[in-house]
Amino acid sequence: MPIKIPKNLPAYEVLTDENIFVMDEERATSQEIRPLKLAVLNLMPTKITTETQIIRLLSNTPLQLDLTLLSMESHRSVNTSEEHMSTFYRNFSDIRDQRFDGLIITGAPVENLEYSEVDYWSELCDIMEWSKKNVYSTFHICWAAMAGLYYHYGIEKYKLPKKKSGVFEHRTLMPSHPLLRGFDEEFSAPHSRHTEVRTEDIEKTGKLDILAVSEEAGVYIAASKRRRLFYVMGHSEYDAETLALEYQRDYERGLSPDIPLHYFPNDDPTLVPKNTWRAHAHLLFSNWLNYFVYQNTPYDLAKIEEMGE
Repeated sequence: MPIKIPKNLPAYEVLTDENIFVMDEERATSQEIRPLKLAVLNLMPTKITTETQIIRLLSNTPLQLDLTLLSMESHRSVNTSEEHMSTFYRNFSDIRDQRFDGLIITGAPVENLEYSEVDYWSELCDIMEWSKKNVYSTFHICWAAMAGLYYHYGIEKYKLPKKKSGVFEHRTLMPSHPLLRGFDEEFSAPHSRHTEVRTEDIEKTGKLDILAVSEEAGVYIAASKRRRLFYVMGHSEYDAETLALEYQRDYERGLSPDIPLHYFPNDDPTLVPKNTWRAHAHLLFSNWLNYFVYQNTPYDLAKIEEMGE
């Protein structure tokens, strides 16, 4: 996919070296097509790593994307330079008068807090409310998936006895759903979280479908029946070493973390883990872009109808 990003964004050089087709803005403006307008609200502390992971997965179809990176005005990033943030990120106030074909909201390491205790919760609620009329389809990841389910449907999250970290086997429940088109009946995906949402709470709404689950990790993907809101509880975007880096970080902080399950060879954290979920991750993002963004968004974004429930 020719995805349009600034040539000096760190992801540009990384992905070009991987032979992934990214397009600088000058070349993109010469093409007489309307690119899909996507916004990524990056709530992760490791902004550059996460934006590169997301862009890599968005760059796997023949569609041209016009990408806007968003950050929260009510929260200052302490792990990414101010220069990077001011150069590549925009605030919600900068784009609230615009409309987008798609929106991705990433996870965030705030699961142990009540939603109201998160310093940017009010702003995030404003964005989710705004998205009803200004975004055709929204893709929520991990904590954002739980936050979205709570905001849109009142579904609570529950604290786990210990962190759910590792690579888990999943099975599809609705293989005919377009988001799962091409999926194997069983597939792997990483999880890294302290909380969960429960099957019975999702089913009780009558407004959501559960698309994939794990015996060990629980609900993995849920979608609104109107097929405009998607909730992914894991981190399909993670690189092979991401869980290892998280484990090492927690170990060095003296948190005595459990070794991520089904991840390191022989459960030995000194060995290099393998990425066993890459194909599924690419398929998940490309299916979302194709079937729920490209094929359904009106050409004139002003005609986006409020999604309601």
